Amino acid sequence: MNNSRIQQRDVVRTLDPAYYTSDAIYQQECAGLFIRTWQYVGHGSQARNPGDYFSFEIGDQRLFCIRNSDNVLLTFYNVCQHRAHQLVEGQGHCKKAIVCPYHAWSYGLDGNLLRGPNTEVIPTEIRERICLTPVRTQEFCGFVFVNLDDEAEPMETWFPQVEAQLRTFVPDIDQLKPVETILVNEKCNWKASVENYSECYHCRINHRTFATGVIKPDTYDIQPQGYCLRHTTECQNLEKMTYPIDLAANAHAGDYSSWYLWPTFSFQVYPGNILNTYHWQNVSVDEVVVTRGWYTAGGVASDVIHELALQDRQTTVEEDIHLLESQQRGFSSRGYRPGPLVVDPGGGVNSEHSIKVLQQWMREAIDK
Repeated sequence: MNNSRIQQRDVVRTLDPAYYTSDAIYQQECAGLFIRTWQYVGHGSQARNPGDYFSFEIGDQRLFCIRNSDNVLLTFYNVCQHRAHQLVEGQGHCKKAIVCPYHAWSYGLDGNLLRGPNTEVIPTEIRERICLTPVRTQEFCGFVFVNLDDEAEPMETWFPQVEAQLRTFVPDIDQLKPVETILVNEKCNWKASVENYSECYHCRINHRTFATGVIKPDTYDIQPQGYCLRHTTECQNLEKMTYPIDLAANAHAGDYSSWYLWPTFSFQVYPGNILNTYHWQNVSVDEVVVTRGWYTAGGVASDVIHELALQDRQTTVEEDIHLLESQQRGFSSRGYRPGPLVVDPGGGVNSEHSIKVLQQWMREAIDK
């Protein structure tokens, strides 16, 4: 009897379905989790030169990145400090100043107010303190992340060793630019999609092309690394690979690895040192847009990358869409009772130990 009670206590059950269906929980995530975590917003190549900018949104907040005269990428809330008009839209270039279209108040590339029509009547001590509101920004291997929490720890603390590992797997990462971008609409909660990405327990059953033509499932494992889940495995035998790779090109040319960065981004390196990314962008409690990015040195077109991106969309991605949309419907079933996770102490491909960790982060995000 005592052993039975111990075993019952050791069982880890998956999240309550409300985590995936409740609009109240989703709104709580939007107001809390996404505000205080590092969010991917673009690639540094979108603003290569001083004065280049691109705008974006995080939830209901409008922001923009701009490269200043010292070649540092800065982020500001996209709102004029005068009477709240939006400053910029899309992607473009400001020669020397950011000019508000409403009353022509002008700000330097560092965000400080330069001038405005008749602003001389404003006391100097007030005028000189006017500045756009800055946001924490990091360029991480050429990828741009922001955090709306001014007190947030740097990415190196959140995701230890990730940058060094990425540079080992992709030695030319600083020269990479986007070459293929594929947007995928999934009718499911963002957490369901992230969980699906964060285990390969389903790979052999559902992803035949990936499991037999890209990786060796028997070598697959996922382990936490700070607020990162690190995936590792070996490439499939060369004669079974669906695309050509040169094992002599790099020490990791025959490896697959990915680094999921909590909560909505992942770097993924396919065998052959091919970098691609996942970016989850929420639409509503039961809809998410996943952007698949593929990169080459200088953004030069590659037939291999194009075919691989197409293969990925037509197989793994398409297969996951059907799994996730069925699962989302199941969360609303009156007959569903959250089952136990398959947590093997030894890890491996047939274990959901990574989901145990991930769901703990999800619980903590709501409890805070």
